[in-house]
Amino acid sequence: MTYQHIRLPVAGEKITVRDNRLQVPDRPIVGYVEGDGIGPDITRACLGVWNAAVARAYGGRRAIQWCEVYLGEKAAGLYGTPFPEEALRAFADLVVSIKGPLTTPVGGGMRSINVALRQALDLYACVRPVRHFPGVPSPLRHPEKVDVVIFRENTEDVYAGIEFPAGSAEAERLERFLREELGAKVPPGSALGLKPISEFGSKRLIRKAIRYALEAGRKSVTLVHKGNIMKYTEGAFRHWGYELARDEFSGQTLTEEELHAAYGGRPPEGKIVIKDRIADIMFQQMLLRPAEFDVIATPNLNGDYLSDAVAAEVGGVGIAPGGNIGDFIAVFEATHGSAPKYAGKDVANPGSLLFSGAMLLDYLGWKEAAQLIADAYGRVVASKTVTYDFARQMEGAREVRTSEFAAALVKAMD
Repeated sequence: MTYQHIRLPVAGEKITVRDNRLQVPDRPIVGYVEGDGIGPDITRACLGVWNAAVARAYGGRRAIQWCEVYLGEKAAGLYGTPFPEEALRAFADLVVSIKGPLTTPVGGGMRSINVALRQALDLYACVRPVRHFPGVPSPLRHPEKVDVVIFRENTEDVYAGIEFPAGSAEAERLERFLREELGAKVPPGSALGLKPISEFGSKRLIRKAIRYALEAGRKSVTLVHKGNIMKYTEGAFRHWGYELARDEFSGQTLTEEELHAAYGGRPPEGKIVIKDRIADIMFQQMLLRPAEFDVIATPNLNGDYLSDAVAAEVGGVGIAPGGNIGDFIAVFEATHGSAPKYAGKDVANPGSLLFSGAMLLDYLGWKEAAQLIADAYGRVVASKTVTYDFARQMEGAREVRTSEFAAALVKAMD
């Protein structure tokens, strides 16, 4: 495949898919997007840490060959658009990539590049692992009890982008249809949006969550929904989740009711519990009883709120990683914004992008390198060597720049 601006490293090989499995060479070509605002600062720092972890884990036998892909402001300068078709082709061609934060205007302007990317590549699962590292400031008394992996449906719900501004011809036409054909009560002059949630989309997301729970030795999958109010969308998500578990994983799953009726509340070896919680109650329970939850599967909007809220319990979105994953194509990402106020100042916390890169390594099957990053991070933060955002919350902290924090992580791997 030829590109206009993207240059593939000559020393690397592409990741491929064969027999429904990723085939990862020892020198895979992996795409990266610097991002906007603080993106170049944290990406530069993280590339050094990721490369060091791979080198130490495999003694030079493996090495990622990084290929820059362009989105956002840098792409606009090259292509005249922040979302070039060439980037989409590269993500599909390279299979696995990672990107820094991108700027999206609020209330107008271009549509979110992040949302458009997920939908264009059918990256239907936003996967967000959230855990606490000792020493990281937290508002909880026992943040160590938080250890969940959130699977958020990425392509449907209100993020499908089906909405019409108040007073538009489309909104007025839809308003008449709802009122005259379906008998719905719609205030005149409303802005209108649609919330599609499908059986196909729900089940493939929940299937991925259950498979992950089984492979990772987790104990439960909780379906989070607002089905008590939105009975035919989010209520259906809940119903389809239980149906999927029964039909496709009957020998490996059981419901909460079955757990207590047949096993006295103690799940047998090799089985995971499928349960559900209403979204508003789930926020409370993640504060009061976080240890009861393990893997979470939820529609798009719930997952957006919940993943950021749970991240706040263990240090904030500044260290919360994430990946947008389809059947095989995956684009990992920093989960926070581009923070243009701090662009080029070398002060931002690289944790979110750093751990998204660790997720990427784990996705490649390079678990040893991913673990080196987590271990080094724990040692550096425990020594109170941190960036400004953590330093202002910790007594006796040594505040360092982004690049200095990355250097400390590499040194801690020795």
